[in-house]
Amino acid sequence: MGLPEVVDVARNYAVMVRIQGPDPKGLKMRKHAFHLYNSGKTTLSASGMLLPSSFVNASVSKQIPGENKLQSIGGHFLVLTVASVIEPFVVQQDRGSISKDKPKLIPGAQIDILREGENRLQNDLKVTNKEGLNWLPAELLRVVDIPVSSAAVQSLIEGSSSSIEHGWEVGWSLAAYGNAHQSFTNTKRRQVEQISFPSQTPMVEAQSNLPSVIGTSTTRIALLRVPSKPYEDLPTLKVSPWSRRGDLLLAMGSPFGILSPSHFSNSISVGSIANSYPPSALNKALLIADIRCLPGMEGSPVLGEHAELIGVLSRPLRQRATAAEIQMVIPWEAITSACGSLLQEEPKTRREIHLNNANLVSVEKESPSNTIQDGPTNDTQEHLPTGPVPPSLIEKAMASICLITVDDGAWASGVLLNKQGLLLTNAHLLEPWRFGKTSVNGSGYNTKSDVVFTPSNHEHPGDEKFDIHHRNKHLFQKELKTPMFFADNERGSRTIRVRLDFMDPWVWTNAKVVHVSRGPLDVALLQLQLVPDELCPITVDFTCPSPGSKAYILGHGLFGPRCDFLPSACVGAIAKVVEANRPLLDQSCLGGHFPAMLETTAAVHPGGSGGAVVNSEGHMIALVTSNARHGGGTVIPHLNFSIPCGALKPIFKFAKDMQDLSPLEYLDKPDEQLSSVWALTPPLSSKQSPSLLHLPMLPRGDSNDDAKGSKFAKFIADQEAMLKSATQLGKVERLSNKLVQSKL
Repeated sequence: MGLPEVVDVARNYAVMVRIQGPDPKGLKMRKHAFHLYNSGKTTLSASGMLLPSSFVNASVSKQIPGENKLQSIGGHFLVLTVASVIEPFVVQQDRGSISKDKPKLIPGAQIDILREGENRLQNDLKVTNKEGLNWLPAELLRVVDIPVSSAAVQSLIEGSSSSIEHGWEVGWSLAAYGNAHQSFTNTKRRQVEQISFPSQTPMVEAQSNLPSVIGTSTTRIALLRVPSKPYEDLPTLKVSPWSRRGDLLLAMGSPFGILSPSHFSNSISVGSIANSYPPSALNKALLIADIRCLPGMEGSPVLGEHAELIGVLSRPLRQRATAAEIQMVIPWEAITSACGSLLQEEPKTRREIHLNNANLVSVEKESPSNTIQDGPTNDTQEHLPTGPVPPSLIEKAMASICLITVDDGAWASGVLLNKQGLLLTNAHLLEPWRFGKTSVNGSGYNTKSDVVFTPSNHEHPGDEKFDIHHRNKHLFQKELKTPMFFADNERGSRTIRVRLDFMDPWVWTNAKVVHVSRGPLDVALLQLQLVPDELCPITVDFTCPSPGSKAYILGHGLFGPRCDFLPSACVGAIAKVVEANRPLLDQSCLGGHFPAMLETTAAVHPGGSGGAVVNSEGHMIALVTSNARHGGGTVIPHLNFSIPCGALKPIFKFAKDMQDLSPLEYLDKPDEQLSSVWALTPPLSSKQSPSLLHLPMLPRGDSNDDAKGSKFAKFIADQEAMLKSATQLGKVERLSNKLVQSKL
């Protein structure tokens, strides 16, 4: 099924939700990225999902007061949206228990929904405005917390926040969370403000930053009732049988919807599943989406590549230190499980996730089908497979990605190269001072955390969050006999630990340094000290990728050792292939050019160093090294740099038998072409003046004082000319430093 067909299905279920009400003090828009404010009245909007009748329990009508009156005009249907757009208009006395009973709105508040192409309701139910749009009045039915998703968000925040400045906050990056005030007025004199008001008390502000509060607020949903005859002609909507990293996502919503609904309603955003939580369960409590969304899209239905329902978009989390923004999706099975008697339990569930003493536990549950149908079957939708989750090509490649930590708390990613436990990563993980950094993760700030590591035959902190009944007693069958040259390259007494993510449950083991490149390439090799029976080495493709081809970034960006997350997958394209002249010392070829750097549009975050760039077949084409940042320190995750596998052939040659050291020695040789590429400077021409690092020797001549004096004067003049040339070259370097690499 192609994207146009998925869009056609999504358009039937996507709606825009608008709420407006009195706001004389202008407080309702607090922490909202956009709103309309006019004459003491505030209007907010979000996206929503129309629920077909088969999604709703038949007993819901009996639970709704006044249902007999609704039946006289044709019944009702339900709409699901995020609670954050509704909460500002809930009366104060109901906010403390907003999810327990049916909350009341303040007097004068009105909720409306807009569905694309709506023209079939009775005129007395339409609210037609000057723009000719038919808004349908809606009533707040229930506000529901999603406990398993809330616990997942809380775990994410607690596991990746080593300090306040590295913590997380809720909301879009476009929202001003300080005291800045920006206002715009359109031709209709409607004021559109982007402003945040401080909380009434410091205590309220502090409480809103608690991980538990953030988890609840980002995952809370609202159910709305719309008086209307239920739709009978909706296409079949199926629920996704699985959520695999790297799989396609499509969200349809209304970014900035209230500014101009005719322009912004039912806009689409396409991305992929980057990660999920918990990692070991079939049913997920939270999905991390690699998708670019705008304010107002929260509440959007999220569909997969076969037009199957995956979940609902929530507001994103934003990291304070890096300004990194991660988009989250609440899985549909988590929603139906929390809604109890309101919604039909998701039929395809084979495992349920329960909250047990604040820990997520996965338990078995049998079920016959995965199809939820409303109306006649749509033959254009493809059949969704059932049974065990088959790994995709991208997830197979992820089995080769490991998490690496050093004893100061920094972490990075690594790639398994062979079944003997050889691991490829970046040199700046082990020697960050060579790259002008005080730490590995981020751009110069310290990322030490209170990570406590236990021996590899014990559970790692965090494993207790899952109900693990057994461990593989035959995990390590042999200990590697370390070759003599490994010991010669050990780096002091630093402890290097590697987490093997492909094992269930994952385990930790120590590693030794095999080689740290002294040449221009930021690469290092590690060796696992304890090697499992079965490792999953990466498959390599040395072919130079074409610009525009799809690329997946696999690694542990943002989510470190305290987070219970597997490697993430971010999708983009090859933006640029930078080539360099092949050195004449390379006896494997006869000169020419070779790929020296890849630039991709996929997101790369701190911690992603040493990860793999793979193509659509899951084959590694490059090693992630760095991303870009502005001179002020702001990271640019979608501009990043990787070392092509073609430039790493000596490493893969060594990985075959790990006996011949000459390929590694080749990497230590200086290379002006590679150095200029990775310094983001133009390559030096052979006709240019020599640098000050290679000063010419004093000329030999007569021993008389006059001759010595004249020759010394000539030497000084030559040096002044060289300094002038170096100064001009420095201007180019300073210009390039406006956009600098950021080792992750």
